[in-house]
Amino acid sequence: MTPFAGIPDAAFEFYAELEHNNNRGWWLEHKSTYDSSVKVPLTGLLAALEPEFGEAKLFRPNRDIRFSLDKSPYKTAQGALAAVAEGTGFYVQLDADGLLIGGGYHMHTAARLARFHSAVDAPSSGGVLQQIVAHVAALGFTVEGEALKTVPRGFAKDHPRAELLKHKSLAAAMQVGRPDWISTPDAAREVARRWEELRPLIEWISRYAAP
Repeated sequence: MTPFAGIPDAAFEFYAELEHNNNRGWWLEHKSTYDSSVKVPLTGLLAALEPEFGEAKLFRPNRDIRFSLDKSPYKTAQGALAAVAEGTGFYVQLDADGLLIGGGYHMHTAARLARFHSAVDAPSSGGVLQQIVAHVAALGFTVEGEALKTVPRGFAKDHPRAELLKHKSLAAAMQVGRPDWISTPDAAREVARRWEELRPLIEWISRYAAP
């Protein structure tokens, strides 16, 4: 495999054009650009990060349009996940705006949600998560995830971690855009640094809210 050399400008330009030409004909005509400027660099980036964060996989570029009113066939972003458990791990995404770096979990079941709420409710584990979330937010990450409008049934509305209890999924992400390092091998180091900042969150989720 060719050593990772950075993500070229052509990758972002590809997605900027795809947003206005989201059809099979355009994709097939420009698939070589996708392969050389998006798939190959991101595969190289993930390979460079694998020793520290484990194997990561690129998501398919095709959208699942079976139940969607939007019939655009292709995603306007390329994401990848270094999973530590089902639906949980370190995430990176490339689109027309640049690079997004994040981590957390987005898949939930009733059992997993019950474990998550129980851990958030407990003073010890819940307090640790509260500190982790505050820390990653202070570093510039946006804390996000699917959430209820109110505190779930069975918990006090004035619970000290009420906002965390509303979460059905939990993640943190940072849009870094297109800094100078993005097109250089230093991009691997920069992504690794931010993933490392998210490691406490990933480890907490893995311990207390595993599938």
